[in-house]
Amino acid sequence: MKTGIKVIDTMTERPIFVSPEMTLQECSRIMADNHVGSLVIKEKSLLKGLITEQDIVRKAVALGLDTKEIDVGSIMVQKLTTIEPEKDIYDALVLMKKLNIRQLPVMKDGEMVGLLTLKDILKIEPQLFDLLVEKFELREESRKPINRIIASEGICEACGGYFEKINDLDGSLLCNSCKREQEGLVISKVI
Repeated sequence: MKTGIKVIDTMTERPIFVSPEMTLQECSRIMADNHVGSLVIKEKSLLKGLITEQDIVRKAVALGLDTKEIDVGSIMVQKLTTIEPEKDIYDALVLMKKLNIRQLPVMKDGEMVGLLTLKDILKIEPQLFDLLVEKFELREESRKPINRIIASEGICEACGGYFEKINDLDGSLLCNSCKREQEGLVISKVI
């Protein structure tokens, strides 16, 4: 389900950069002052990593580490998945969903040209939100009304089409055609 909207048209062109030597407390203050949930870590114009609010909470605060002493380079995500600026935002969203991430550095010719966030995409194409919903963890799901009104419609994760009847096959949402194809592949592998 291509949107026709490119990553380059949606991305944040000037994300906030910090150096790996900055402390987590300094980074947290920069995030708060700029109302952002992530920072890009650069050293001598080279992309080194990414840090999010969630990283700071889970990898430092929750463990009782001193955010005044810990540098961002020690807990940043270094193994980054990136995307090209000419890709469709639907492709970016599918990748984010698959990897359970909310930010993608946008790279062109080995250089970072922007940062695409989940917010960037949803501000431009809010109807893509439905594609993400099944990835969200819902606490106490069994007692909430959402469990009783789950729709049978959705977007096929294999072909990207919208269907009024969607099937769950081993955690993937598939249309009837893609489900039959996947089941055929499984059967042929077994035989």
